[in-house]
Amino acid sequence: MKLTLISIPVRDQEKALRFYTEKLGFIKKLDTPMDGGNRWLTLVSAEWQDGPELLLEPAPNHFEPSKVFQDALMKAGIPWTQFDVDNVDAEYERLTKMEVEFSVKPTQMGTVKFAVFNDTCGNNIQLVEKL
Repeated sequence: MKLTLISIPVRDQEKALRFYTEKLGFIKKLDTPMDGGNRWLTLVSAEWQDGPELLLEPAPNHFEPSKVFQDALMKAGIPWTQFDVDNVDAEYERLTKMEVEFSVKPTQMGTVKFAVFNDTCGNNIQLVEKL
């Protein structure tokens, strides 16, 4: 068994595509039209193009419990998922220059350093560096 795809809920797939590619550096892998104007839209890490795909899932637009859950996590400040990075401080500096808003600045906790930002698509995302 292996992980090949994870999804993140977004309400505007085009906006999410721009944020995740232009600011975070992901690469578009699949973009297939679906019913109702939705797309099967996946991204991969530029550093791991054969790795798991990130699906920009429009579920909050069509499934109320998804929207409620996403809103509750955002309100509580809980990250939807996390991305590993080599250097949280460097990513924090790079992304704040691109006007990405962080709710948690780089913080060390035991054997990791982390920071949390708003992806502008309804999610908190955590960056993690293993120390």
